Amino acid sequence: MWWFQQGLSFLPVALVVWSAASFVFSYITAIVLHHVDPLVPYISDTGTIPPERCLFGIMLNVSTFLGMATMYVRYKQVSALSPEKPKILRLNKLGLTLGWMSCFGLCIIANFQKCILYYIHVLGACLTFGVGSIYMLVQTVLSYLMQPELHSKDIFWARLAVFLWSCSSILSMFVSSVVLYSGLYGQNLVQKLHWDPQERGYTPHIISTVSEWSLAFSFLSFFLTYIRDFQKISLRAVVSLQGQTLHESPRSFTAEEQALLIAGSI
Repeated sequence: MWWFQQGLSFLPVALVVWSAASFVFSYITAIVLHHVDPLVPYISDTGTIPPERCLFGIMLNVSTFLGMATMYVRYKQVSALSPEKPKILRLNKLGLTLGWMSCFGLCIIANFQKCILYYIHVLGACLTFGVGSIYMLVQTVLSYLMQPELHSKDIFWARLAVFLWSCSSILSMFVSSVVLYSGLYGQNLVQKLHWDPQERGYTPHIISTVSEWSLAFSFLSFFLTYIRDFQKISLRAVVSLQGQTLHESPRSFTAEEQALLIAGSI
């Protein structure tokens, strides 16, 4: 059995590979069709004009589903490992809520392009990266609280390093974007897809785009740290029949008949 076939490790692997492919394929398509400049465009710019817009949207929608599934499995795993620790359970529920909010933001990014509905697109980016960074912080804190009994110190330090990487990328992107769109370098820069290295504003533009790509891959790197954990967990569906046919009225539930729809084992 290959390492990515153990337990549910295929989930974070699929999330990372598919999301990276969505960025790369959209970028290649946009470059081939001369819709953006080859040197580090915004990720959103590579999904603005058809046909790459269609590819960008549908692939990120799949990434949204994979992200929600991965975060749910992580939630179930932490719950099963620490059933009698209220502090960890509260943080775990908070993490799932924040994670799914971040996934909803990714869905907004996928379906509302920057050059068409800019403010909605920015809202999606804030949910994805802003709330997503808080999700990473919560998971890092959980890793700290669960060591050394349930988590190794190496995993904690790896997640902390990736979290700090994402924070530095967010700060760099925020500062450079504020400078770029302050009005000092012209108006309607949101619609601008081609940049001349000699024109004013090119340097903050490059800093902003590089920071965005760095931020995106810091998020993907964080989910790579889930692979080893997910190798030790599996999920199964439990079906509980409430009647012998599909047209009968269901019987009242009893304690013996109740079952979890999704049960986990570690």
